[in-house]
Amino acid sequence: MAAKASSQSIQTACCIVGGGPAGMVLGFLLARAGIEVLLLEKHADFFRDFRGDTIHPSTFELMYELGLLDEFLRVPHQELLQIGAAVDDFSVTIADFSHLPVHCKFVGLMPQWDFLNFIAEKAKSYAEFHLHMESEVTDLLIEDDRVAGIRARTRDGDREFRAALTVGADGRHSIVRAKAGLEVIDLGAPIDVLWMRLSRLPTDPAQTLGRFRAGKLLVTLNRSDYWQCAYVIPKGGFEAIQKNGLPAFRRDLETVALFLQGRTAELKDWNDIKLLSVAVDRLCHWSRSGLLCIGDSAHAMSPIGGVGINLAIQDAVAAANILVPALSKGASADAHLHKVQARREFPTRMTQGFQIFAHKRFITPALATKAPLKRLPLPLALLKHFPILRRIPARMVGLGFRPEHIHTPDTHPHSNASARK
Repeated sequence: MAAKASSQSIQTACCIVGGGPAGMVLGFLLARAGIEVLLLEKHADFFRDFRGDTIHPSTFELMYELGLLDEFLRVPHQELLQIGAAVDDFSVTIADFSHLPVHCKFVGLMPQWDFLNFIAEKAKSYAEFHLHMESEVTDLLIEDDRVAGIRARTRDGDREFRAALTVGADGRHSIVRAKAGLEVIDLGAPIDVLWMRLSRLPTDPAQTLGRFRAGKLLVTLNRSDYWQCAYVIPKGGFEAIQKNGLPAFRRDLETVALFLQGRTAELKDWNDIKLLSVAVDRLCHWSRSGLLCIGDSAHAMSPIGGVGINLAIQDAVAAANILVPALSKGASADAHLHKVQARREFPTRMTQGFQIFAHKRFITPALATKAPLKRLPLPLALLKHFPILRRIPARMVGLGFRPEHIHTPDTHPHSNASARK
């Protein structure tokens, strides 16, 4: 079904709301399979700092299956072969990716806008892919209790986009799921995260670490010439931190990571620090007639393990695998929408379960403990003394509980191959 425009509306086979990892990957796979796709992104570009910047081994494997891995690896990135933690005066490796059965045995650190631009450029090589930037969805079109498309505020004014299938991939604050009236189960999150960046010197430690000290937790991600830092705080605790003043906050950072002393002055004011209000939730039902939600729209994840982007991309692959046979025939996908949730709910529940466990058993106690630890907690001690156990968190973080694979066709491989050159 070709996208058709009138003075009032545009008609397409699939309208995807949100140009994040889930929406972009799904749009690419559908267009690659010959299905007309219209993707709406409310911003003018993908440049937003402190988004999920991790590319997991499972995503690199998808790039391999698509024949794009070599080109994708040329996009600047850092490679984490291991993930570790510094707990007071103890150091421990938590995850070792070297044993994963994949082509890229590491987690990549890549700005999300680079990933999205890469996928968008590949998608644009297919005539079926239509990307509309600066198009903010304001409402759903609902006819006979079925979602028939969306209304959006665009550069050309208010428009209607009608579609056989609408996909909400617009994140944890999804307007799509709100307007659809889908019930959300809030699983609770006792933490928030403050994101910031600080310069990195050649003499700094090289390893990416979670650093626990004196009731404080700081994650430092090595981004070559700077540190991307995540400071974990109790839920709703940012206001109290602000009241104590920026100098006190800088001293707290330096207490956790001694090598940052003097560099925290780069944080000139609170505008240099971004609050992520952490939520862990999921929809009871990911779909209704004419509508499907995937990624954070269906299940918001904690930043623990950086797995939210991984689940979002896996959702997109599963959705494409399940829906392409119906959509390619111009048939309604309604009978298949529940299959996406059936396929992806197990890994979602398992991942969220481990995140909530980590919140309760590790993160919250660590933030409440002010005295230095005399010994490592048992799970960390086991990881330190039995290296084979590091394969378990490596698999959870690197691959997830149900890795997806590309089963959708490329309906015009010759034209796309020439577009890649």
